[in-house]
Amino acid sequence: MVGASECGPATLRAARDLGRLAAEAGWAVLTGGRPAGVMEAACAGAKTVPGSLTIGVLPTGPDGPVNPHVDVAIFSGMGEARNVVNVLSSDVVVACGVEGPGTASEVALALRLARPTVLLAAAPEAAAFFRTLVRPGVLLEAPTPEATIGLIEQRLGILRWQWSFPPAEPGRGPARS
Repeated sequence: MVGASECGPATLRAARDLGRLAAEAGWAVLTGGRPAGVMEAACAGAKTVPGSLTIGVLPTGPDGPVNPHVDVAIFSGMGEARNVVNVLSSDVVVACGVEGPGTASEVALALRLARPTVLLAAAPEAAAFFRTLVRPGVLLEAPTPEATIGLIEQRLGILRWQWSFPPAEPGRGPARS
């Protein structure tokens, strides 16, 4: 999930709810890993679900601040260039709010790299701009976290994970339904 490090309360609520819903679906939540804004809210929401996994790809080295809700911190040392890692490591990129140039650059990068992208509660002007950049169906829009999860499942076909321990087949990882 991508989004601003400084954003309004509605965006923070949406990020927290989406993080929780994604974790309930059994999906890992990957963010920029910093202790701010959408990154922290999404991971905090995910960590309300037992067994959830949160991943933060940070712009700094190991001395940089890390969101306290991140399970796996990846210290890229790449600055904002780490956004490429975030986008390419995601099955779907969800932009929560689109309230700043950093988030806009992440959405543009996701579209350029042909990653499925969902705009969650984006400002009408931002959504209209991104629609001009892609053919219909590549960019999806959702008004709520619940609608976002529905789009990911139904339109993009990304299934919920069903974990079994030990794995159904030894050495093959979690079972997927």
